[in-house]
Amino acid sequence: MILNTQNNKTYKSLWFFAGILFVITFALGVLCGNYFTIQKQITNDDGQVQISKVLNLYNLNKSTEVDFAEFWDVWKMLKEKHVTQPVNDVDLFYGAMKGLVAGLNDPYSIYFPPEEAKDFMQDLSGKFAGIGAEVGLKDNQLTVIAPLPGSPAEKAGLKAGDKIFKINNEDSFGLSLDEAIKKIRGPQGSEVRLLVNHLNQEKIEEIVIVRDIINIPSVVWKMLDNKVAYLQISYFNENTTSEFDKIVKEIVLANPKSLILDMRNNPGGYLESAVSVASEWIKQGIVVSEKDNKNQGTEYQTLGDHKFLGLKTIVLVDGGTASGAEIVAGALQDYNLAKIVGEKTYGKGSVQDLQFLPDGSAVKITIANWYTPKERQINKNGIMPDVVVEKMFEEIKDSQGIITYKDLGLAKALELLK
Repeated sequence: MILNTQNNKTYKSLWFFAGILFVITFALGVLCGNYFTIQKQITNDDGQVQISKVLNLYNLNKSTEVDFAEFWDVWKMLKEKHVTQPVNDVDLFYGAMKGLVAGLNDPYSIYFPPEEAKDFMQDLSGKFAGIGAEVGLKDNQLTVIAPLPGSPAEKAGLKAGDKIFKINNEDSFGLSLDEAIKKIRGPQGSEVRLLVNHLNQEKIEEIVIVRDIINIPSVVWKMLDNKVAYLQISYFNENTTSEFDKIVKEIVLANPKSLILDMRNNPGGYLESAVSVASEWIKQGIVVSEKDNKNQGTEYQTLGDHKFLGLKTIVLVDGGTASGAEIVAGALQDYNLAKIVGEKTYGKGSVQDLQFLPDGSAVKITIANWYTPKERQINKNGIMPDVVVEKMFEEIKDSQGIITYKDLGLAKALELLK
């Protein structure tokens, strides 16, 4: 989850962008107001950009491990000896800031120079150019968290769990998440070539994806046979709560006998939206809590009118179910209000603090972890389903060679509702 404070406005949201970020890019979460310990002043003097001073450095008097003089020694060497001259002070500074945060070895803690910070905030709008997939680093390997429904990535055959080895013939190993996302993104209509290894398969193939403007669907529903309401939430954005409230009224009027909540490949989103969704099943109580490094935190209580309380419910999840979607699944499971069916979820349950700095740059820092109502830690653990579905989809080829897919996860959910 990322807490984002900018111009006295606070946005609360969650992320896998797998913190995780969308390759589109999409990253959501919740932010708080911790200020960064290094302040920067950049002045213009006759067209020359200079770093005038660095303030509030780490208290070196209390550290036996850090000699910050070495930083300036390296700075001076680069300025004087690098073959490309002149060396740009601002580029060195932003590179140093990136390296500082990267020293945490936390894929969700990231420093954004001004232009990247601007792109990051633009992506929160839910409309952007890209391939429509969320990626993260799993065991230092660039991995697809979830392609968005109807996205160029999904249409090209990219699947949750796919490992991306190359981006346009360049090795992805060793790239930061931010660097990988930059290489995957591009102008609308352009192509990106990804060399991928599909989950649980030995075959490696190149997938060509045409980038496009991504309009992300949030909530849809339909009535299936036997009065089973099928409700799919693709992710939790700023519009999900209002869309969900409208659909809840429609479902209640349709008077279903049972409901299937499909959150497969749902990478998360805004915290408030996730809490609002879970509240339609939970009458009263904690939906999720967060704890920081001092074991202190916040409990998020139910909201809404719990219109689905008592309605027999199956929740479909898979390895692409992350962050806010895991909060909903974990809460309904803890309160015994739904049966969780599918695969173990991704396990993204951390809170990021996003603080904007005076020059427009930003730093995102992991400050807490999420816990279900029964104190189960989501981060790195995920949510185990009550009923495991080993294979979500089965490929079927007819006599003419046309391939279709049978949804085995949905079939299992319908079977359990009989």
